[in-house]
Amino acid sequence: MAKPKKTSDAPQNEGATIGYEAQLWQMADALRGSMDAAEYKHVVLGLIFLKYISDAFEEQHAKLVAEKSKGADPEDPDEYRALSIFWVPPEARWAHLKAQARQATVGQLVDDAMGGIERDNPALKGVLPKDYARPALDKTRLGQLIDLISNIKVGDEASRAKDVLGRVYEYFLSQFASAEGKKGGEFYTPRCVVKLLVEMLEPYRGRVYDPCCGSSGMFVQSVEFIRAHANGNGNGGKARADISIYGQESNYTTWRLAKMNLAIRGIDGQIAHGDTFHNDRHPDLKADFILANPPFNVSDWGGERLRDDKRWKYGAPPTGNANFAWVQHIVHHLAPSGVAGFVLANGSMSSNQSGEGEIRKNLIEADLVDCMVALPSQLFYSTQIPACLWFLARDRKDGKFRDRRGHLLFIDARKLGRMVDRTHRELTDDDVEEIARTYHAWRGGNGAAAYADLLGFCKSTTFDEVRKHEYVLTPGRYVGAETEKDDGEQFDDKMKRLVAALRDQQAEAAELDAVIAANLTELAYGD
Repeated sequence: MAKPKKTSDAPQNEGATIGYEAQLWQMADALRGSMDAAEYKHVVLGLIFLKYISDAFEEQHAKLVAEKSKGADPEDPDEYRALSIFWVPPEARWAHLKAQARQATVGQLVDDAMGGIERDNPALKGVLPKDYARPALDKTRLGQLIDLISNIKVGDEASRAKDVLGRVYEYFLSQFASAEGKKGGEFYTPRCVVKLLVEMLEPYRGRVYDPCCGSSGMFVQSVEFIRAHANGNGNGGKARADISIYGQESNYTTWRLAKMNLAIRGIDGQIAHGDTFHNDRHPDLKADFILANPPFNVSDWGGERLRDDKRWKYGAPPTGNANFAWVQHIVHHLAPSGVAGFVLANGSMSSNQSGEGEIRKNLIEADLVDCMVALPSQLFYSTQIPACLWFLARDRKDGKFRDRRGHLLFIDARKLGRMVDRTHRELTDDDVEEIARTYHAWRGGNGAAAYADLLGFCKSTTFDEVRKHEYVLTPGRYVGAETEKDDGEQFDDKMKRLVAALRDQQAEAAELDAVIAANLTELAYGD
């Protein structure tokens, strides 16, 4: 097994976006003025979505106009719906809005456009933002934003092939998450983390569920995974988007983002709005794959009203922390051979407060925990809390893979990743592949590589070993420390060299101090 690479600052083009998306963001953000990022997010993303719909419509409209002599009707909505293109009524077409962008009534015109699209496209009913006419929104800036967005194509066939809108949309979501900080970033999971979850679970077909789906990144990445592996060996070259999508999101505005995020990619999904714990909108669902990034350490989740809930099979979660409520909700919704991968705060691996240790013990002894991954720091926009990945499997002897009962895999990926700016890190595609390949090798199955423990990175462990550690699941406890490579230099020689270097640095520092003191004296600030 290849040795994982260490953190690197070398520039790569793995996931960070440095092209027109960043330029567009800088221009759009400059128009924000004093508006709060959480509010501005829906202004911008709503307009970009509207531009996407209008681009796709106008392209098809032009084709139909050219074919009028053959009986085509460019004003027949069915001509568009037959091609999965949203019908755009005259008052919602981008050319109309652009022509009126500098008028004081532009806010009402945008609201009318959004309302018209919802009226004529039931799938978007209640999804689009319709508060552009509010007095607090600067109409001059709104007009400038419309002019800016007019300069990009996002919905024509060529742009759809390149997923231009998806890239812009995702980049803007990440930037808003960063701008909003802890308040608004809870729903945004970095693309590299989503990709890792999806690559490890491989959701080729079946029911995919996310109980706290945010802006639907897990679903988008799942469909992208299937398309990317359509000719791969993982499923005999027969991959299709043969999945059914189920999700729930409690924040109404985020739920709207989720619906738009799926709509722009033509993905159907049953995305419900509501509190997952207190109003489970998919109560009878048994999912084949569950992927999630629950908000970390939520204290006000109303657990005191759910003390006897049927989902708490492994112990009642503490009312002051929802982490193990999420875990057990996920287990409750797993199909008999279902698998789950989700993000949690590192504390979930070791906490013994308020019965959490007992719940973790019961989950392990029930043979549900398959793999634990410690993530690098600084991956998330919304929190500095260290995070990990949990992987659960209902049936660890299901025949599709090897019998893994009584064993767990630990992966310590904290040294992987690269810094994309001063405060944020991301896992590269190579990192994602290394982690996923390690898990697949350990899990077994057709075409899987041979697995081997790698000191400091991965370790296959028995339950007996986990019991000795009192059911703590922190990978660092199990994988050991990587052996430092011997550079061949004798200790005495190395110390002499290092001391000499230290003396040189001290002498250079003294010279610099003398120069600074002389300059201060010359400026009359010396002693």
